[in-house]
Amino acid sequence: MKRVLSRYASLSIQAKAALWFVICNILQKGISTISVPVFTRLMSTEQYGVYQVFLSWQSLIAVFTSLNLYLGVFNNAMIKFCNDRNKYISSMQGLTALITAMAFIGYLLFKDFFNEFLNMSTLLVCLLFLDLLFIPAMLFWAGRQRFEYKYKILVGVTLLKAAFNPLLGVVAVVLNDEKDIARIITIVLIEVIFGGAIALYQMFRGKKLFVKEYWKYALAFNIPLLPHYLSGMMLNQADRIMISKMLGNTQVALYSVAYSIGMLMQLFTDAINSSFTPWMYTSLKNKKYTEIKTIVNILLFLIAIFAIILMFFAPEVITIFASDEYVEAIYVIPPVASSVYFIFAYNVFANIEFYYEEKSFVAIASLAAAVLNVILNYIFIPIFGYYAAGYTTLLCYIIFSVSHYAFSCIVCDKHINGERIYDLRMFMLISLLVVATALGFNFLYKFTLVRYSLAVFLLLCIYIKRSLVIDTIKKIRNNMRETGP
Repeated sequence: MKRVLSRYASLSIQAKAALWFVICNILQKGISTISVPVFTRLMSTEQYGVYQVFLSWQSLIAVFTSLNLYLGVFNNAMIKFCNDRNKYISSMQGLTALITAMAFIGYLLFKDFFNEFLNMSTLLVCLLFLDLLFIPAMLFWAGRQRFEYKYKILVGVTLLKAAFNPLLGVVAVVLNDEKDIARIITIVLIEVIFGGAIALYQMFRGKKLFVKEYWKYALAFNIPLLPHYLSGMMLNQADRIMISKMLGNTQVALYSVAYSIGMLMQLFTDAINSSFTPWMYTSLKNKKYTEIKTIVNILLFLIAIFAIILMFFAPEVITIFASDEYVEAIYVIPPVASSVYFIFAYNVFANIEFYYEEKSFVAIASLAAAVLNVILNYIFIPIFGYYAAGYTTLLCYIIFSVSHYAFSCIVCDKHINGERIYDLRMFMLISLLVVATALGFNFLYKFTLVRYSLAVFLLLCIYIKRSLVIDTIKKIRNNMRETGP
């Protein structure tokens, strides 16, 4: 323990911040994941479906009302306007508040149309806009804390908010019959309390809600990126919205629980990405292309194994997360777990495009995948039910990752004389293994004894080769430490 503490104390402020941001991200998502079994048992499938639809619309509409000004342009602005950060942030709050207010006025003018389109009541839509009004403040504040490596207060506030959200939600759901509305109100209330306090603090420090120069700069930078941001959000949320409109909120609940379980791996892939990306940028700068290829192959294989293990135990995991009503949703977990593998792959491939600032390729791939996802859902959800959404999502992420691989090759041709950073043959082999396994589980779930036997065999192989696994992880860690920034 002394050695660990000594090593931690010797880390730079940047390294400590990166470490705590990863821990915070895992704990935040972990708290959210742990709360799923509680709410699926306290709420009916219809009520849980309404709650999930609300969250989906919140994520989508937030792209328009906030323009994602806490991404993309934000770090650039922190450098460009380094002596006036307070005023910049308060002016961004003024901009997002104005856009949200204008959107709300537009809703009021055509209330009946939007209620039907959103499949929500007036009360829920009003709560949605109240939530959207306060969300940006927290995100601007968190972005600045990360930029300035002020990790202690950010981690504390983030975890406090993450803990209060489900705790207050459980109390409200237990005490009310309209459990879906009660849960949504608690989400909005938490956002108003935390976001409102931070918004007032930032406005007090910046004192300006409108600065023409800052508004013009932010809008010019981020509006061209909106197709990319919106497309990514549509890939994550459109399936639930379309299931709600085509099949009903009960099916949304079934799909959402399975989707949440399938996406559990993102707790690990996000953490890996946060460490891998800075290392890769440094390796690209130092032209260590062979090392990148080796590490990427190993990481893709490890994540594929994690996805397959999750598929093996999907029936058991879903009984932990939800009641017997949700058991039929196990067939959604394999394609969604496979999607996490391809999400990791496309993020790795896209690093080349971001490093060399070829942002147009990112927008093209994102938009194409999102449009295809909507079209496929429209065709296949009425035929195969909500199960289809899992496989349309998988197909779109496959196309997304393959597109980014192709774009990365174009970027390499342009910037590094055609050097190939990634191993296409290995990527294709691992991808075929993941997809074939996902398809095979459609039949394997019916034969529990066979599934358990194969699971034991797989875990036994991992145990026998544990030295190789441990040595590989150490190799990756040491490699990153030696080449890191």
